[in-house]
Amino acid sequence: MKRSGTADLPLHGGRVPEWLAERMTRLGTAIAESIALQYGTAELLTRLSDPFWFQALGCVMGMDWHSSGITTSVLGALKRGLNPRSEELGLYICGGRGRHSRRTPDELRAVAERVGLNGEELVRTSRLTARVDNNAIADGFQIYLHTFIVTSAGDWAVVQQGMNEGTGRARRYHWHSASVRDFTCQPHSGIVGENLGDIMNLVDAQAKPAQGALLSIAREEPTETLAEFRKLVTPRHHDVRAEDVDEKRLGAVLAVAYQREFRDFASLLLLENVGPRTLQSLALIAEVVHGTPTRFSDPARFSFALGGKDGHPFPVPLKTYDESISILRNSLDRARLGDTDKLQGFARLDKFTRVVEQRCSPEADFAAVVAHERAISPQLDGRSVFDDRKPKRAASAQPRQLSLFS
Repeated sequence: MKRSGTADLPLHGGRVPEWLAERMTRLGTAIAESIALQYGTAELLTRLSDPFWFQALGCVMGMDWHSSGITTSVLGALKRGLNPRSEELGLYICGGRGRHSRRTPDELRAVAERVGLNGEELVRTSRLTARVDNNAIADGFQIYLHTFIVTSAGDWAVVQQGMNEGTGRARRYHWHSASVRDFTCQPHSGIVGENLGDIMNLVDAQAKPAQGALLSIAREEPTETLAEFRKLVTPRHHDVRAEDVDEKRLGAVLAVAYQREFRDFASLLLLENVGPRTLQSLALIAEVVHGTPTRFSDPARFSFALGGKDGHPFPVPLKTYDESISILRNSLDRARLGDTDKLQGFARLDKFTRVVEQRCSPEADFAAVVAHERAISPQLDGRSVFDDRKPKRAASAQPRQLSLFS
């Protein structure tokens, strides 16, 4: 068994406000449906099992870019949005956080009965992934969230998260059926994280004497060794900083959105007459749908699509959010009727943005971009969780013009 990776995240309290949770459900559903429609459900599982892509998805949906809550909120939004259409999409999301995770076996058996899969085998897989992460490696993280995504073909992915209250961090674990060979042979492709001292790892190669003693008592076969796998560790700072973002990639998106010669052509490719701010959002959404794995090494960049609920790097622009959902949903609905031009426009937009990046994109002036977004926020109904606690300040008149490029 190989895990696709893990992510370490600061523990955050609080909750996702309803005004954002409802939009996250609609946008996350549309993005997942778009990938499944164009690339298949197996590819969607591949994306979900990549910790960098998963982080980028949460950012583009408006969650705080490095919060532990990104896992719960994204998976909850996908479950709410996709499960009512499970039969149509051939995709089922089971489990969740806390008490919902304990329902995973019953949910998997119900799915298996409906689509003709081996329910007990799925339940066994679910339990094994949880036990390996929770028990075989004593890294100080206690699993509290377990989500099992399975297709009607029997492919699956597992995303689960553990908590370490002592260090104030959460750790997310990703599994993917495409990597499975044997649960007892090289169960991980590696573990990388902050050095918190010695840990007990019963599946490490050097743990063979301990394995032998334990397995002799249990009269079981010995396990194999541990290889290394990549892992995303987010910094502790809550705000999005220039060092968290590839400024050339962000610069290409901004060039496509704000430089007239690029914006007009990009709108033509998308077959939409959209303004620059929505085009910026759509370009980043298009990358989440069509981007290759190497494009997600800086997931914080995707916060520049629709901001973050805590106001970092800027408040969530509700007008832009709603317009982006409407355009993506309209393209999906038309594609199901045979008109794929608009949906393919997202792929063309993503390809065009990469060409701009490679050939002529200036680097983004990070401070200017953030200042610009905050200046126009009132015009776009910018909102954060702090606005739910106190009255919003009156919007200023016209924001001053800023150069978004260095």
